[in-house]
Amino acid sequence: MVKILISADMEGATGVTWPADVLPGTPQWERCRALFTSDVNAAVLGFLDGGADDVLINEAHWTMRNLLLERLDERAQLLTGRHKSLSMVEGAQHGDVDGIAFVGYHTGAGTDGVLAHTYLANSITGVWLNGTRASEGVLNAAVVAEYGVPVVLVTGDDLTCADADGYAPGARKVAVKDHVSRYAAVCRTPARTAADIRAAAKEATALAVRYEPAPAGPFSVELEFDAAHLASAATVVPGVAATGERRVVYTSGTMYEGIRTFKAVTTIVSAAVEEQYG
Repeated sequence: MVKILISADMEGATGVTWPADVLPGTPQWERCRALFTSDVNAAVLGFLDGGADDVLINEAHWTMRNLLLERLDERAQLLTGRHKSLSMVEGAQHGDVDGIAFVGYHTGAGTDGVLAHTYLANSITGVWLNGTRASEGVLNAAVVAEYGVPVVLVTGDDLTCADADGYAPGARKVAVKDHVSRYAAVCRTPARTAADIRAAAKEATALAVRYEPAPAGPFSVELEFDAAHLASAATVVPGVAATGERRVVYTSGTMYEGIRTFKAVTTIVSAAVEEQYG
């Protein structure tokens, strides 16, 4: 039995280039939901083509209620909704996942890339894991490594694929668009990206082989914000300490603990942002 987990984010989906494309409730979001679903379904079909027996899709964007269930292959299952222990990679912790795909991913806060950010759309200007700048892909790859789950496929813009070369060098990568600016890209058509993703996922199935879980930490996570009061707000979380006017750091024994602390920090920081002044 081969089980694949798909962590599905939206900013890196086909055709997505600006905030309204991914903001729930907007007309553009409604349109882009279909494009997002097409990318994810192409990955599902490819993994099934490659011999996978079970594919679970975990929604990882915003409200985590974006994909169109009725358009997915009936052999897949969809985990939708918020407040999950491992957030974007929920499901990797149960010991039955052989490989994970990061579909619709993007680059991290403070770097080039279409809709680049890390967890929060703004406010965070940089994240570092053990001193290395970290995107959501880097963070999530470190989490699933604790469960011996390899990252086998990454899709997004061209810079996201380059980022993935650092944390999942052996994974198959598919660029669905080429970065021009944070809000512009040269986009492939859905027909082309669906074919490319399906073909890559089929190849990636052979890479879905669990390995010995990575050793525990410690893991040092440092965050930089665009305003001093956000760093101050973050220190409400036990173990989080200020390292500068706009920076905080914390250390966790495992990435399971580390990503949960990260979620707590970003939740509190998000609540401290005012509409006009940030």
